[in-house]
Amino acid sequence: MKYVWSAGTHVGRIREDNEDSVFPQSSGVSTGPVVLMVADGMGGAVAGEVASGIAVETASSQDASDPTTPEARVLAANTAVLEAIENDPSLAGMGTTLTLVRLNEDSSADLAHVGDSRAYLLRDDELRQLTIDHTLVNELIELGRIQPEEAERHPHKHLITRVLGLKSLIVDSASIRLQDGDRLLLCTDGLTTMVSDFGIQQILAAGEGVEPTVWALIEHANTAGGVDNTTVVVIDVAV
Repeated sequence: MKYVWSAGTHVGRIREDNEDSVFPQSSGVSTGPVVLMVADGMGGAVAGEVASGIAVETASSQDASDPTTPEARVLAANTAVLEAIENDPSLAGMGTTLTLVRLNEDSSADLAHVGDSRAYLLRDDELRQLTIDHTLVNELIELGRIQPEEAERHPHKHLITRVLGLKSLIVDSASIRLQDGDRLLLCTDGLTTMVSDFGIQQILAAGEGVEPTVWALIEHANTAGGVDNTTVVVIDVAV
């Protein structure tokens, strides 16, 4: 398999600082293995930027061909965030999401995920979310206490229940088999809170290359309000 990707990040229209991080920061091509990821930091002041930066740096520090699993990369990133807090008490309370994919030579993709950043798969023009949001509203939906359409109006819709920066962390992991023509998307919630899944599907399926698609997604998020930082990685899969 050949993987072609592009990444982009933007501060948005409201915030002064960008607390998102992405790896790699540049476009590229590989037959695999290759690791790509997005992270969305939180914690006030510069702590969010610090948390996401530490997480991405740690999770990407080993060569992609290393047998370290994506889940182990996320757990190592969590340890690094906790150590940074221990060494600098002013960073207490910081945390970050992390959504990571390793694309392998055998056309498989291994995912590891914590938080409300997302991974999507576009196949035959159908969009499927590959990750589960670790949020209060999503848990309420799964418990049947609210309907999906109520989530957008819920007063605690932005409350995240699982992030790096916790001493006991559960990492979601999954593997999928990729096909020729698939398109993968990694993104922070700066995109998904501004652009619906239908809107994302339309942009991903428009037939543009990976780099124009990245910036079309970011532009749509900013046009819709740009209330948060937006970070996007788009990956095309070809034989």
